[in-house]
Amino acid sequence: RMPNCLLKVTRLLLSNKLRAFLFILLFVLVSFGYLTLYWRIAEGVNDSAPLSLPLEFNCAPPVPFSLPKASGSSPSKGNVFFVETSEQINPGYLFSCSVESAARANPKASVVVLMRGLARGNTSLPEHWVFSLLSCFPNVQIRPLDLSELFSGTPLQQWYSRPLRSWEPYFLPVLSDACRIVLMWKYGGIYLDTDFIVLKNLENLTNSLGIQSEDVLNGAFLSFQPKHEFMQLCMEDFVKNYNIWIWGHQGPELLTRVFKRWCSIRTIRSMSCKGVRALDPETVYPIPWQNWKKLFEATSAVEFHKLLKNTYAVHVWNKLSHDARLEIHSQALLAQLYSQFCPATYAKMKHD
Repeated sequence: RMPNCLLKVTRLLLSNKLRAFLFILLFVLVSFGYLTLYWRIAEGVNDSAPLSLPLEFNCAPPVPFSLPKASGSSPSKGNVFFVETSEQINPGYLFSCSVESAARANPKASVVVLMRGLARGNTSLPEHWVFSLLSCFPNVQIRPLDLSELFSGTPLQQWYSRPLRSWEPYFLPVLSDACRIVLMWKYGGIYLDTDFIVLKNLENLTNSLGIQSEDVLNGAFLSFQPKHEFMQLCMEDFVKNYNIWIWGHQGPELLTRVFKRWCSIRTIRSMSCKGVRALDPETVYPIPWQNWKKLFEATSAVEFHKLLKNTYAVHVWNKLSHDARLEIHSQALLAQLYSQFCPATYAKMKHD
């Protein structure tokens, strides 16, 4: 049976049909207006939407933190390369910070971002806040990555053209390894992985690469003059000793074995040999990959300066750290790096 109170309401509504109709109409209109407002707000905070930044956003200010400057003349023109070999065109905060920090620390260099996911010949970038943010740095260029054109005229041209190459188990990281050594040989300049935060100008690190850990070099940072013989040997070794089954065989292991032959040594150490330098780990890998969690730990100002006093760039080891939660308003080492070396990206993070 219908409850007595519900019967009374029904009788009341039936006896006042006009009022009931107006009440229902008003309820529908209010509900529609609420839902419309809700979805507009939701779209406004969508990460893939065009850039919406707080009022304090500014592309131009200098890095608000100073480390001891490298000796030498003022920054010279050159290329700083970032490469995205996957098809993704929706980069995140770390990608944005990497490019922004490089653009700020190397204002007279062309910071070139090559992305495989951008359609060739497309004159406009996708609507995404990272592209909007980076577009206000005059020395940043975001371009399509044409792999066939890049590898043409190099020992890797035939390697890349082989069928079923993309089905290999480590194809994307191997493709990235290939791109960086070809870029250095063809054009010269600096190559950086998109999980670096740059602290100061990199121009004085010519013809060098960094020691990752004991007896291992890493190619996340490379700096070479164009057509350098060392990069030519790296390309030749890439093809001659190609192995699809071993992680890092075309990357850190390749650079390590070529450098050992180049210098006729058995163990990697910080040194300069025939014009190529193996940089001390603190130069670009101050946080060892085994200790990546330190990036998310609170760090005092004194410790921050002490840790990074001889550092040019910090590798964040995104392959290991990408799932870790960063408290952006904390004193975590990584939060401090964001706030001081990519303040525009940091402002967007706070805004979100």
